[in-house]
Amino acid sequence: MTPRVATGLDVWVTRKFGDIRGLRVGAIVNPTSVDGRLVHLADHLRRADGVLLAALFGPEHGIRADAQDMVGVSSELDARTGVPVHTLYGSTTTSLTPTRDQLDGLDALVFDVQDVGSRYYTFAATMLFAMKAAAEHGLRFFVLDRPNPIGGMIVEGPTIRPGFESFVGPHPMPIRHGMTVGELARMFVDDLSIDLDLTVIPCEGWRRAMFWRETGLHWVMPSPNMPTPETALVYPGGCLIEGTNLSEGRGTTRPFELWGAPWIAPEPLAEPAPWSEGALPRPCAFRPTFHKHAGKVCLGVQPHVEDPTRFAPVAFYTGMLSGAWAQRPDLFAWRTETFEFVADPIAIDLLYGSDRERLLIEDFPTPDDLEDLRAEWKVEEAEFLEKRAPHLLYED
Repeated sequence: MTPRVATGLDVWVTRKFGDIRGLRVGAIVNPTSVDGRLVHLADHLRRADGVLLAALFGPEHGIRADAQDMVGVSSELDARTGVPVHTLYGSTTTSLTPTRDQLDGLDALVFDVQDVGSRYYTFAATMLFAMKAAAEHGLRFFVLDRPNPIGGMIVEGPTIRPGFESFVGPHPMPIRHGMTVGELARMFVDDLSIDLDLTVIPCEGWRRAMFWRETGLHWVMPSPNMPTPETALVYPGGCLIEGTNLSEGRGTTRPFELWGAPWIAPEPLAEPAPWSEGALPRPCAFRPTFHKHAGKVCLGVQPHVEDPTRFAPVAFYTGMLSGAWAQRPDLFAWRTETFEFVADPIAIDLLYGSDRERLLIEDFPTPDDLEDLRAEWKVEEAEFLEKRAPHLLYED
């Protein structure tokens, strides 16, 4: 089947990589960096006339996307292309940014990684840090754009407040931002006044109302726990579970859709509520093979999304967290270990972007209180919609 959408890489293939002919290039890639026929960018670059692929850079999970979450990856030599591979997710914060030595001799960086549309999925942060490094060292920067798999119309969730910035939130925007990486790059340059020679190669055929299944493109897992585009649809809310001692379904075949703990009573949480619109919540049981509660039966609620245009994942999982806290505040706990290189604030506050949501949950909110919280989000969402407008590349 011919895809309805051509990615930025597909567009570059038709142009025979003329934009970078004569340049020594470093490419930020992982397994998603493929064209519509699943040919990898690195293979294209090593065959392109007049282009020298000099280095590869891998984001979180590594160049092969085989490392689990928050596992540092070491640098290596790529057996296929023979070029050095530099990690942009090691064991220290300095590893998150390309170094002078890694950029020495390069003329340009190319970013071609599939994002999933959530602020705390770290690939956009990797792109931002690489953009700043490229600007500092006088390199050109190319973004081969790709569709937002959960669409470009819907924006949801709180914006990061000052003091809560991190690798899972390097720039103020809602959890679900509704932008492509190319649009984000344009916004970063403008908002942060980055003096960068930026070129975005847009997709062809993508519209903001499209979800992944409408693109005709093959889904390649961008990380070990993002197996399907349906995972990406729930992830803006499901990732919040990482900030707790509940299982977010790692160690199962449906991470972020399955969530729970051995002590959850799921039936009350699965009752219809304002935050479950667009989905059928189902009481579920699962046994993770690794990660939290490994080998134990966990009980929780799986949202079966019926209408992705109405499903609000941040609101849904916030309702689930509130209900789980209310059931067993003696067993429910927030994750306090260092999270994405930050020890304080704690993980849940970094994910939400402030402590507002955590404090509300700890105060045993009513459904009306949670709806008032969503009203506060809507103010922040509206402000962001206005801010992002000049940087959008695609029609509704």
